Amino acid sequence: MFNEKKNSKSFMESGKSQNRISHGTSIVGDIVSDGGFRIDGVINGTLKTPGKVVIGKDGKLDGTLECNNADIEGIFSGKLFIEGLLTLKSTATIEGEVVTQKLAVEPGATFNASCKMESGVKSLSNNSKKDRTA
Repeated sequence: MFNEKKNSKSFMESGKSQNRISHGTSIVGDIVSDGGFRIDGVINGTLKTPGKVVIGKDGKLDGTLECNNADIEGIFSGKLFIEGLLTLKSTATIEGEVVTQKLAVEPGATFNASCKMESGVKSLSNNSKKDRTA
């Protein structure tokens, strides 16, 4: 019992709450949040979060997604900017532009997008070399 209180307290203090867009919900506009998202409804617009985004089988996002990690089972159309890992499940349909550090695609996923893979580690090491020479 004490562990549950301690874990929930530290979870809330870190600001890493979980947001949910339920089936039957449709949002038009831009969303900015510190917490992660589970999308089972529809979003038309921009979603920005430093957390993880999961688009469920019935979920759809049409616009721009900027997040740390993403798991997609549903439909995405637009621009994806993922700092870490983008995982496309077998039911995923992706169209547009993708910029990510890592990409995992399950067999069966539809991936009709331009994809650029960038590593955040490389840019940090390049900055370190510049600092040493300056």
